[in-house]
Amino acid sequence: NDLQFPFKRYQIQPVWRADRPQKGRYREFYQCDADVVGSNSLLCEAELILMAHKILSQLGINQFEFKLNNRKVLSGIVEQIGEPGKESIICTAIDKLDKIGDEGVIKELTEKGISENSIKSLLPILKISGSNTDKLINLKNFLANSEIGLKGISELEQVLEYIQITNPTHKVVFDQALARGLSYYTGAIFEIKALNVQIGSISGGGRYDNLTGLFGLPDVSGVGISFGIDRIYDVMEELEKFPETSINSTKILIVVLDDASSDFALKTAENLRQNGIYTEVFPEIGGKMKKQLGYADGRKIPFAGIIGTDESEKELISLKNLITGEQKLYNSKELIDILQA
Repeated sequence: NDLQFPFKRYQIQPVWRADRPQKGRYREFYQCDADVVGSNSLLCEAELILMAHKILSQLGINQFEFKLNNRKVLSGIVEQIGEPGKESIICTAIDKLDKIGDEGVIKELTEKGISENSIKSLLPILKISGSNTDKLINLKNFLANSEIGLKGISELEQVLEYIQITNPTHKVVFDQALARGLSYYTGAIFEIKALNVQIGSISGGGRYDNLTGLFGLPDVSGVGISFGIDRIYDVMEELEKFPETSINSTKILIVVLDDASSDFALKTAENLRQNGIYTEVFPEIGGKMKKQLGYADGRKIPFAGIIGTDESEKELISLKNLITGEQKLYNSKELIDILQA
């Protein structure tokens, strides 16, 4: 009773599914869900699409395919091929088109009792190509006698217009073969796949008019999108989108050359940490310099603070930039200023 509608929410949480583990498919994985509940406005679809583009752009994933369809269009197609009421069976098969191909879809539909004539009418419709406008015009002609199909086309045109007006650089592709197997979708459906990687969809969602009724909130429409965090991580890793600085947060490795310098080295490390600088002390005091600097290089630590007897007596630190090779003595305040810059 305290919720204000439309209600917008997101959450990030582990989810589970019965699946055979393989690359990009997990039984347990993290997912981010974002939903708008309590509004029929197609602006909500447009906002989610724009949000998805912004998120992927900020993550450095710029090569992706954003597919859009509408379950009403699919219902209209099912009507027009003479199989009304069999949306679930047909959409489940269509959803596998990319994986099992035409022959696989034909086999599955035949086994489910869809007539040969209906299948022959269906496949050419799924293959219509061209621009979004071209495909919508062709579908509009095919669905001329389907009220629900034409409503789906109208909704698609409106969403695409919102995207074009808001940010014409965003490319959203209308794909009449996009089905998404979940039967609770009632309007727009969308799916995102990263290009140049062998991983399935990284995001998907759609409009659901009746789902909230299962949880005691009937007649409240919603639309949502989910991001597969584990898959997005895999994509970023494969495309090398993680900057080196994010691999390791340590800014400086303190190298202690002898036992006499350990007190000053520990004091220096603690001072750096107190000033918000992530610092490690190499634990093997007096170890070989090559080994210690090799450790820093392997961990992508950009600086080494070298402290021996000469440095500790003068309360100075020899700072070595492990990227440029430059090395210079600094007192503690100077060192903090440089590392905070």
